Amino acid sequence: MPEGSTSQRQIEALQRTDSDFFKALRAGDIPALESLLAENFLMVDVTSGSVHRRGGFLLAIAGGAVIFQEIKTFPEESVTRMTGPGTGIVIGRTAISFCGAAGAATGLASRYTHVFQADGANWRLVSAQGTPISGPSGS
Repeated sequence: MPEGSTSQRQIEALQRTDSDFFKALRAGDIPALESLLAENFLMVDVTSGSVHRRGGFLLAIAGGAVIFQEIKTFPEESVTRMTGPGTGIVIGRTAISFCGAAGAATGLASRYTHVFQADGANWRLVSAQGTPISGPSGS
């Protein structure tokens, strides 16, 4: 596919949106997260496997129940693909350091899957799931 094609531009937009999500998460930027998350957003928690809806997720961030101290992504290990008209998936790897309201710091490495849907000219994160990893690729 020629460089600059519609599909290539969509992939680059998805990658930027994915990066913007992690920046907003790290900054605790609720307005940015509200604009990035679809109304029907669901997240499978990387630490517990529990499912969180958009409202509960935003409340946890806004209320300090989870504070992200560092989020490192590895773009060279990211796979981005379009799966249909207006739908795309990003699979990537992170190293995250965060603490809860009690202040206990936790660090983990994960692989994640983010599903995005087009919303006009923007992309919205519809679903996110993280899986903890260990060993050399988790370092």
